[in-house]
Amino acid sequence: MCGILGSINHLFDTSVLNLLRHRGPDDFGLSAVNCGPHNVTLGHRRLSIVDLSPAGQQPMWTADRQHAIVFNGEIYNHSELRRSGHHFYRGNSDSETILYQLAQNGISAVNSFNGIFGLGFLDCRREILYLTRDPFGVKPLYYSVGENSFLFSSELRPLQSLLDAPMDTESLAELLCLRYLPAPDTLLKNVHKLRAGHILEVRLSKPKLSVREYPFTGSAPPSEGNRPRFRDAVARYGELFNNAIERQLMADVPIGLLLSGGVDSALIAQAAQQRSSYRMKAFTVGFDTGDDADEIADAEETARVLDLEHHRIRIGLNDFLKTVSDISAIVEEPLATTSIVPMFYLTQLAAQHVKVVLSGQGADEAMGGYRRYQSELLHSWLPGQTGALLQTGMKVLRGRNETLDRVIETLGLSDDLARFEAAYRVFDDDQIRCMTGQSSRRAHERIQYAYDQLRCAVRPRSVERMMSLDLRMSMADDLLLYTDKISMHHSLECRVPLLDLELVRFVESCPAAYRVGLARTKIMHKKYAEGVLPKAIVHRKKKGFQSPTKHWFRSAGRIWDTLLDPNARFACYFDLKEIEKVLIEHRSGLNRERHIFLLLCLHSWMEECLKPQLTSISA
Repeated sequence: MCGILGSINHLFDTSVLNLLRHRGPDDFGLSAVNCGPHNVTLGHRRLSIVDLSPAGQQPMWTADRQHAIVFNGEIYNHSELRRSGHHFYRGNSDSETILYQLAQNGISAVNSFNGIFGLGFLDCRREILYLTRDPFGVKPLYYSVGENSFLFSSELRPLQSLLDAPMDTESLAELLCLRYLPAPDTLLKNVHKLRAGHILEVRLSKPKLSVREYPFTGSAPPSEGNRPRFRDAVARYGELFNNAIERQLMADVPIGLLLSGGVDSALIAQAAQQRSSYRMKAFTVGFDTGDDADEIADAEETARVLDLEHHRIRIGLNDFLKTVSDISAIVEEPLATTSIVPMFYLTQLAAQHVKVVLSGQGADEAMGGYRRYQSELLHSWLPGQTGALLQTGMKVLRGRNETLDRVIETLGLSDDLARFEAAYRVFDDDQIRCMTGQSSRRAHERIQYAYDQLRCAVRPRSVERMMSLDLRMSMADDLLLYTDKISMHHSLECRVPLLDLELVRFVESCPAAYRVGLARTKIMHKKYAEGVLPKAIVHRKKKGFQSPTKHWFRSAGRIWDTLLDPNARFACYFDLKEIEKVLIEHRSGLNRERHIFLLLCLHSWMEECLKPQLTSISA
């Protein structure tokens, strides 16, 4: 894992590159070259994980100086790719492997990469700069297109130091709707995220740059095309799961585990420890309030059963509030996901012991672990207009529970896109207009693009269509985004074996009933887990890495003072009377924790990230 930075016709030096130092404290490199009539500069900050020698340094060039790469990520099948090549390699790094794969086979070689990556590849022979991001968007990649210049980076901070980028108010409305900003949007005008599974191509042969973006990943196969017997599917799932763990233990440094109380991280821990020559270290975060969200006791039991070296940390409201502004600067994009804060403390703890950790992210999206999938199943079971009739009858219950509100709102919607948007929504259109004067219409357009590009319509069940979207859209720009930014802030690499390409392809080819059913989640996943873990661990109540913010926010007067401050930059964009309504609703007993957390993150982001920020946040 590293930090990459590059430009066309826009000079930068090591002071700008060092804004990414936290992503790669071990080494750095800069390279400048003329390509066509343009000047290209490539920069890299290195976190040494595979091949710690100078042979892994970047920017990395082929021997003939015709191709170069700056690469952030890991390619877990690089040994297999290396055996298929015809080149004498200087070192053992996956960076060198994929550089020659790309040089020999062109940008289409990314289809053979099983891993996580954001990379820039310069082909001087064809006079093209390519950017590409892995199929699930585990690694972020930003870019900006100027009049005849171009910039790209692993993070927003270097781009902000080189550009005058005001806030995009249309993106603000989109964020308030969806809880995150799907690629290509950011809160900064003319600064974009590359979509997961896409390639950005910048042609350098003519005086004027030409830029286009296109997908390199195909859609998942329809599940009805493959109907193995359930027990055979479970066996194959276990085989592919263990292959994924084996691959992702690739490192020349020790690897640790992010351990919750749930089945996903426990299953990864069991397989990883079985394949490791050392006693693995596991890390858990909990809370000092005795809240149901605390997972330390469950994680301790898992660690005892698997004989892991267990490290833990507890945080409280004061820890939560004092880090919100710092975390907003680290993540660079405000989100409504409260687990950002415990993730900060968890990865900070892990980074004191290891350079790499395995995470259990990805199972809920692939295997139907979220409540919204239950709502989607319920909708598909209701005949004709039954959903609309139920929606009408249940309106008297609205306002009592946010989850129930979401179910009620989606019941009467027959259109996939409208129903999915309602299931994801934080603030509704009327609230957004009252708060900001803006419309959130672009949110629908972004869902539509992903739905069409992934060919969701060919999947037979709507719950599969939603899971396919979530795997490649909301995960990329919400959960995986903050995990990458926060872990890399601590110079820690976080791997996600449940998003192994071979594993996910198999899962999505199986019937949906093997994954999720009414009142049943992660069916195949848990069935396999029952064979290697105690059933008490497999079937624990899901806690979902949440925070006790529902209770904390009712008693924290500082939140009111912060959000209702008329002198803050936040007040220039929001009607504070509407913000006060949200706070009053939460204090009265309605759960508005996601709404409040998103507003807090926006407030901090406006104070911290709209200012020129020319020093590294880890300095």
